[in-house]
Amino acid sequence: MVSALASRGVEAIAELIVKSRKAVALTGAGISTESGIPDFRGPQGLWKRVDPKIGTIEFFMEHPDEFWRFQLDRLKEMMKAKPNRAHYALAELEKMGKLSAVITQNVDGLHLKAGSKNVIEIHGNLRTAVCIRCKRVIPIEEALRLIESGVFPPKCEKCGSLLKTGSILFNEPIPEEALTRSYIEAETCDFMMAIGTSLQVYPAAYLPVLAKRRGAKLAIINMEPTPLDDIADVVVHGKVGDVLESVLKLVKNMVEGRGQRA
Repeated sequence: MVSALASRGVEAIAELIVKSRKAVALTGAGISTESGIPDFRGPQGLWKRVDPKIGTIEFFMEHPDEFWRFQLDRLKEMMKAKPNRAHYALAELEKMGKLSAVITQNVDGLHLKAGSKNVIEIHGNLRTAVCIRCKRVIPIEEALRLIESGVFPPKCEKCGSLLKTGSILFNEPIPEEALTRSYIEAETCDFMMAIGTSLQVYPAAYLPVLAKRRGAKLAIINMEPTPLDDIADVVVHGKVGDVLESVLKLVKNMVEGRGQRA
């Protein structure tokens, strides 16, 4: 249930979606908290409990054993996680032709599980593992099989080098294809929703700025304030699932109402 104040923002977002030529969503960890996956920078965020340096490429290279123990715990969380109302709402908006793409900072794959088709995983994913030398990509299940057989940390069966999870670590470059696609979506949309993201991690946090500079409207949906609230056209602070569920209901009512008037 959204508050009276939030409900005005919900109405504004629904209207912007219906009127837009091309709407795009940028999502962060806050969209997956209802699925049991902790966010990173919130009051109960992961980096409040774990030193963020464990998420750097330098730490992985120096301490691959410790890195993989940390990732195995995250993998357990993500493998049992299921999409929530927010993921399904975005998938439904795409199915209705009201959402062009989802650019996500998340590595949990829940947008795809919910049925979204055009998903850009700007920070990679935990469905795969990649060899740091030959760049061979394998399903994460193969890496787990190696670990179960006693190969720890897991190594590439082709060249013998270390395997790393397919998620992008701090100080690693964003995959060029994902970054290019994200910039294109931001430059060509006329409405962007930043959902469940603190907007503190770049280059993802630059995408709403780019969209605004190209004339797009911007809505921010997040539990906590973000550094870009001041430039947004609509800001709603609340549970992402509540907000998007309400937005979807309104969009459907608006679309059906227009159809009836026609």
